[in-house]
Amino acid sequence: MTTISMTVNGRQVSGEAEGNTLLVDFLRKELSLTGTHVGCDTSQCGACVVHVNGESVKSCTQFASALDGASVTTIEGMANDDGTLGVIQQAFQDEHGLQCGFCTPGMVMSIADLLKTNAQPTEGEIREWLKGNICRCTGYHNIVKAAQSAAATLSGAREAAE
Repeated sequence: MTTISMTVNGRQVSGEAEGNTLLVDFLRKELSLTGTHVGCDTSQCGACVVHVNGESVKSCTQFASALDGASVTTIEGMANDDGTLGVIQQAFQDEHGLQCGFCTPGMVMSIADLLKTNAQPTEGEIREWLKGNICRCTGYHNIVKAAQSAAATLSGAREAAE
């Protein structure tokens, strides 16, 4: 067992894990952050997407022990400080971008990464970005609408701050 320390959702945490423990399992089992889902075990579905040092990664492809000292953001870290839904999460609710909700954490995390680099993505750019995320319920239309809504809200907030 190895002790792993990292910053998760802005909090310094540590836990014990075997060298081959995947980040998704470390988050879920050791840190009790169960919002990140295990969907396919083959890195195809994107339900396990988190941000590591500001970049989207599929947490089923990362060993937790290799991330000692890293900064990790999970779906739980996307909420506002008061616990209310963050902008992207709220857009998913408002635009009915979820049905069963299983893929939603990975979709939200992927869209957050997209909006970091492209504040006003087109529908095509959103669909291209989400190619690594599988949804079996929605047909993606409302997920794209949620991404566009979140982009508009965030863009409006940036303009108001200027």
